[in-house]
Amino acid sequence: MERRTFLQLSLFSSILAQRWAAARGSEAKPNILFLFTDDHAVQAIGAYDSKINETPNIDRLADEGVVFDRCFCGNSICAPSRASILTGKHSHSNGLRTNQDRFDPRQLTFPRLLQQDGYRTALIGKWHLKTDPEGFDHWEILPGQGSYYNPDFRTKDENNHYIGYATDITTDLALDWLERQSGEEPFLLMCQHKAPHRTWAPPPEFLDLYENTDIPEPDTLFDDYSGRSEVLKKNEMSISGHLMYDYDLKVSGSTEPDKLGRTMENPEVKRMNPEQRAAWEAAYGPRNRRFLEEKPQGRDLVRWKYQRYIKDYLRCVASVDKNIGRMLDYLDESGLAKDTIVVYSSDQGFYLGEHGWYDKRWMYEESFRMPLIVRWPGIAPAGSRVSSLVQNIDFAPTLLDAAGVDVPLEMQGESMLSLLEEGDGVPWREAVYYHYYERGEHNVPPHEGVRTDRYKLIHFTELDEWELFDLVEDPSEMNSVYGSPEYAETQQMMKEELERLKRLYTVPGTRAGN
Repeated sequence: MERRTFLQLSLFSSILAQRWAAARGSEAKPNILFLFTDDHAVQAIGAYDSKINETPNIDRLADEGVVFDRCFCGNSICAPSRASILTGKHSHSNGLRTNQDRFDPRQLTFPRLLQQDGYRTALIGKWHLKTDPEGFDHWEILPGQGSYYNPDFRTKDENNHYIGYATDITTDLALDWLERQSGEEPFLLMCQHKAPHRTWAPPPEFLDLYENTDIPEPDTLFDDYSGRSEVLKKNEMSISGHLMYDYDLKVSGSTEPDKLGRTMENPEVKRMNPEQRAAWEAAYGPRNRRFLEEKPQGRDLVRWKYQRYIKDYLRCVASVDKNIGRMLDYLDESGLAKDTIVVYSSDQGFYLGEHGWYDKRWMYEESFRMPLIVRWPGIAPAGSRVSSLVQNIDFAPTLLDAAGVDVPLEMQGESMLSLLEEGDGVPWREAVYYHYYERGEHNVPPHEGVRTDRYKLIHFTELDEWELFDLVEDPSEMNSVYGSPEYAETQQMMKEELERLKRLYTVPGTRAGN
């Protein structure tokens, strides 16, 4: 972003913050409720025109707020995305490039800065950053990835074990914390769910949801990966070959290995009490017996695996949506709704059968894109949509700006306040940067890239292979036009834009230049 544009945007954001403060009183600051999930793809949200499910409570939030249609992560994997949200910085700058890295909680984060400004701060649910949270008056988190059934939580002082379902319990704990606030100080509450992360273990109340429905298959379920880099054919995240029968597909007791020879058991079943296990067996037992009797083969087997996977995923989403409704109802009933910014997002997108995949990591749209919905009564026009290119590094500057807290210069994101109130007509960036670092998992190689309004360039860094996509002509990214004479000028322009963004964000090893 050019300095002149940046200054214009900063001035405009400051004016908006002053306008909000004047409307509510000079000392007023908004409460902030940050609702967050793990691996919730936009394809599974009604407000994003989902073809496979409905999410009435998330849609209610969208109807009352602003939907960001093109929000992207900078590194499509759980812990790095969370670190970018907290710090407003890309992975190379906040030090968390992979899920194996440990987050340094001493660095500047937006919760710490809000806490220093007088906010009461709390984090409930999934943390997944290996070190203890800092900048929070209260935290109670799932250890590691956490469990769906009868989960363990820990605080700085004790470990707690709860009977029930993680999404419900996370919401219970969040509501309990809200009820204990005096109302004299503004609050930041980060309510962060495990769902719908793998292994997609639905709660008892939704075990039969969609059972008599065939979920529509994506057009690219049987993608053969032609027309793109050969590395795609080497993936280890296919629905056809890499979902394990017991661990993922709930065929209890199956010892048939996946394509990699794995036969892991589903860990949730062992955590269940007798009542929960009985409900689980009543749901999956007859279905599994029917599957073993019919023994589908070839594409019919892939279709069966897709239906089992996607239904369990959507059942977990249904629990999330229900509990978001509980949070929204509490804000209404307590009178807090009018003074509270509500944000809904997830750490990245996810493949729901597109390209034959589950999981994330790649820079293709389904995992690169993430949901972002913001409700701010009196500021964000209800029912509006923004198509500007925003990223998870923008979350921290936006929430600080909304609270009237100075945004540190070290943050690489930009405040979205202007977009929230004015929409797409304000000056904004024209491209977003991406860099995935992790090696080994699902055999996705490290890669970097840049996306503009129309084009996407991907560079597989260790292989020095490139892909270029025209997202208007090829929205499903099925045919790379890298090396095509017709796109030679675009290709050069995108390479230059990638280098420009790497210089802007001071990516190590970037060539010096203007």
